[in-house]
Parts: sequence; structure tokens; C-alpha cells
Amino acid sequence: MKPGDKSAFEQLMRRFNRTLFRTARAILRDDAEAEDALQEAYLQAYQAIGGWREEAKLSTWLARIVANEALMRLRKQARRAEIVPLQSSATLEGLNEIPDTDMNKTPEREAQRVEMRRLLEAQIDSLPDDYRAVFMLRAVEELTVEETSKVLGIPEATVRSRLFRARSLLREGLASRMDLACEEAFAFAGERCDRIVANVMKRLG
Repeated sequence: MKPGDKSAFEQLMRRFNRTLFRTARAILRDDAEAEDALQEAYLQAYQAIGGWREEAKLSTWLARIVANEALMRLRKQARRAEIVPLQSSATLEGLNEIPDTDMNKTPEREAQRVEMRRLLEAQIDSLPDDYRAVFMLRAVEELTVEETSKVLGIPEATVRSRLFRARSLLREGLASRMDLACEEAFAFAGERCDRIVANVMKRLG
């Protein structure tokens, strides 16, 4: 896309919003903070879009900007908190909506899904920061090892080892129920997508 093309940039945001929000959320563990980080990253990307090389994957380039912004905020939080552990009371939403079939409409089934989501989200949030970011990018967003390596700025071997460890930790907490709930964690609702796009477009004038 051409620098200064706000219409094209709006479409770009809507295309990558969910993936990039998840990237920020995986690092910051807070919905509101992740939204703020994503908006700031979009502004940075808008200013720097002329430097994007078309041979580089746009989603990876954007994810790297978002990750850098989120990591910077995390470091600031750590300095402010010093030895006080970072906590997040935000309730995560789930991943992808499962098919709306008659089987899934029963109150019992819905209650089961809600509980499974809650357990999975809590377990993912409890992962160490490094493992959580890798897990979200590889297992949830399905980025390649190479893409995840570029986004997080770590060696590919480290991506593989952290993903293996993250999966092991999740299995220990959720056992056989993890696969059932994984499809519903960290949803990206249309309302959040619209809010982020509207805020960025407003700041772009």
C-alpha cells in the first residue's frame, strides 16, 4: 500500500486486527493494555509503511511492531512494579466461534463450553511470559517457526523449545480437555475491531 492512503490502511487494520491483538494480549495479559498497545503500533506502522519491503510478509512486519510496543510497555510495567508481581484481572474472551449446530445450543453444552473456556484462558494466562507469547503465535495464530522467531526476536530453536514446554504445562493443567476448549479462547469481537479502527482513524485525522 502507498504511504498516506488512509482508506487502504483502514482495510489493513481490519484484516490483521485479531492476529495483532492476540499478539499484544499474549505479552501484556490485559485486554485494555493490549488495545492501547495495538493502536500505538498501528500509528507507528502508518508512519513507517513506506519502509516496508514487499518481499517481507506484511503480517510479520506488523506483528513485530506490535510485539515491540507490547514488550516496551511490559518493561515499563516491570520497572514501576519492581518486585511486585504483575497481575491481570481482565477476563479473556475465547478464540474462534465453534459451529452453531443444534447440538451446541443446549444449556448444558453452553455451560460446558463457558467453563472450558475459563479453565483454558486461566491456564494460558498462567504460563510464563516467554512461553505464552510463543504459544499464542504458533498454536493459536499458526504462525510458522520462522515468523514467530522474527516477531519475537528469538532463535527458531528457542521458539520450538518454548512451544514444547508451553504445551506440556497446559496439558499438565488441563489434560485431555485442552483440545476441546482451545477453539473458543481469545475471541476478537467485531465491537473491539471497530473500536480500534475508529480510534486509530480518528488520531490519523
